Amino acid sequence: MTAMWEDLREEPPSRVARWRATLRKQPSAFLLAVQVLVILLLPFLEANDGGRAVISLLSLAALVIAVFTVRSTPALTWLSATLALPAAVFEVASFFTDTPAVLALAHTALALFYFYTAYALIAYMFEDYWVTKDELFAVGACFTVLVFAFAYVYLAVQEVWQGSFTSYTGPGQRTLLEVLYYSAANLTSVGLSDVVPIRPQARAIGTLEQLGGVMYVAMVISRLVALTVMRARQ
Repeated sequence: MTAMWEDLREEPPSRVARWRATLRKQPSAFLLAVQVLVILLLPFLEANDGGRAVISLLSLAALVIAVFTVRSTPALTWLSATLALPAAVFEVASFFTDTPAVLALAHTALALFYFYTAYALIAYMFEDYWVTKDELFAVGACFTVLVFAFAYVYLAVQEVWQGSFTSYTGPGQRTLLEVLYYSAANLTSVGLSDVVPIRPQARAIGTLEQLGGVMYVAMVISRLVALTVMRARQ
């Protein structure tokens, strides 16, 4: 019996299948979206225990997506997963304790993982001479990853060297949102932050971040812009 044409057509993909396909093709976009979501939710959630739990869950989700993103890059996936595992463990442990040593380890582990993720994204963008849509998302994702990486370094620094930062409220321990704000101001070189490093260790890290921000614009963004213009002229 001859089948009808309608019966021969494949079923349209489900919404879940479409999202999975998008995640496989553009993982950098998902990573960028999660990072931006964390920044937007921080003012509303970090003041209470329940909100901090949500932030921790989002941070863990960002870790998972970052590992998935690294799989699309020339970097080593196993190394990314190896760095992500202790970062996730210490992140969960930090929610149940205020011990400075545990918090410093948690922040350091997260910083190392984010720095490696940033390296993987930069290697991904430099891998070829064609600029794909996901590589354009990777530009923003890599920048936010660096902002978070340095923010976690600052959190670790202030756990080891108390009173590393001050602001309009005076010296004291800064929150994740405050050091994120300072990190973004440093990396973009806009200097619009009321958080100021007052101890040598914090100032040294801040100087490195300022240099990193200038190099990121000079090396990564300028290269992608040049490749995009060259492709448009062909």
